Amino acid sequence: MKKFVLFSISTLIIFSAYAMANKSLVPRIYDLQNGQDAPIDEMVPALSQNRIVIVGEHHNNKRHHEAQLRVIQTLKEAGIQVAAGLEMFRSDSQEALDRWVAGEIEEAEFEQIFYDNWGYSWENYRVIFDYARQEKVPLIGLNVPRDITRQVANRGFKSLTAEQRGKLSNIACRVDKEYMDYIKRAYGGHAHGKLNFTYFCEAQLVWDAVMAVNTLDYLKENPKALVVILTGTGHAQKNAIPRQIKERSDLAHAVILPEVKGFIDAQTVDKSDADYIMLDL
Repeated sequence: MKKFVLFSISTLIIFSAYAMANKSLVPRIYDLQNGQDAPIDEMVPALSQNRIVIVGEHHNNKRHHEAQLRVIQTLKEAGIQVAAGLEMFRSDSQEALDRWVAGEIEEAEFEQIFYDNWGYSWENYRVIFDYARQEKVPLIGLNVPRDITRQVANRGFKSLTAEQRGKLSNIACRVDKEYMDYIKRAYGGHAHGKLNFTYFCEAQLVWDAVMAVNTLDYLKENPKALVVILTGTGHAQKNAIPRQIKERSDLAHAVILPEVKGFIDAQTVDKSDADYIMLDL
């Protein structure tokens, strides 16, 4: 009996924390096309016209993750078949994601799998994973095996073997000036440190392309779904993942960036960067 009581109290605490985070944040969405903003609930008709909605984040900002959850929740509550695509998980961890959603894996074990995939706080992302488990929202691992991106960043795309390229759906990696200029703007002086800048751009492009391909592959198998991609703002902007989607598909997609005053706001980004800015963060 004592074990049951302790489990019940623990479960209640987790659910209450999830519910508070879930309901307390009701961001407004600023439409960069028409210069107007509205509560997120009123944006459902516009967002639901897309097959892919890319929602950017700063990885260590908990409010950004709560806002991402609100996008997923709002679309699901409107009756849309939503799945979440995750930069935080490699595609080779898909089985663990499926087991988590199905309730077949305990949190302690899944948290270790999370840290094997990602270097940022589990607590910041936890509300998203709890909601996906509770509401059976499919989770899709989109990322590239880390050894491949590390090798490209250090030795260039040409250093990959045929076997390694096969793991990337045999994508090409052609870094043009437009993309290099974008990487400089998006990442600034932190873009590559001591790495060769061209190799760094190639690594980012591989990252963008594979996440786009994995998303499109999921949608081929799930033609009624809408995928909400959760990723860093550098991958979310239109010159990154969206550009790779556009080169491979005519599926409608939209970009939402979190407001970061002086960095991402109505004065610093426009519709060439994103479609919407999430306010009140």
